[in-house]
Amino acid sequence: MTPHETIRILLADDQALVRGALATLLGLEDDLVVIAQVGRGDEVLAAAREHRPDIALLDVEMPGIDGLTAAAQLRQTLPEVRIVIVTTFGRAGYLSRALSAGVAGYVVKDTPASELADVVRRVMRGETVIDAALATDALTAGPSPLTPRETEVLAAARDGGTISDVARSLHLSEGTTRNHLSSAMQKLQARTRADAARIAQERGWLL
Repeated sequence: MTPHETIRILLADDQALVRGALATLLGLEDDLVVIAQVGRGDEVLAAAREHRPDIALLDVEMPGIDGLTAAAQLRQTLPEVRIVIVTTFGRAGYLSRALSAGVAGYVVKDTPASELADVVRRVMRGETVIDAALATDALTAGPSPLTPRETEVLAAARDGGTISDVARSLHLSEGTTRNHLSSAMQKLQARTRADAARIAQERGWLL
């Protein structure tokens, strides 16, 4: 990138006020321009294909699909687009998933606008920029001990449905569902499945 080249940005956040504020603040920078905004995760890829941004700033929790899934799709389809996660949720497990999805930056929403603009520039230069406190937390927390199936079952069970409800939603037998939940609770040292879901969510192992 030359010193005066404009960086084109796609913003994805389901909160219109937050999205608008970010667009306004970033637009105050001479070398940054927000060329597209979307409010759903499943709109990210189409918007990126249409507008061809240099950088995509994605929230984690959005309707349609979450930002980490959108990041993985974007990385696979348009690998030239660099991705920065900008989120309220500074959870270590989310960071691990984001890095696996190929994101180049991960910052929390209370990052000052001037720092966020600098993150965008650094990522555009080819750097990987991760919030320092979050990186430390990720090293401390370690990877999720849950298998993909245990994670799926625990996510389906966190809203309080019966074993039968969870089993039906995932097309599993009740016995298999019960076994996965029991295993997840044991690994997380949780007394109930609600407690297990809370622990996993707090550590960023569930979306």
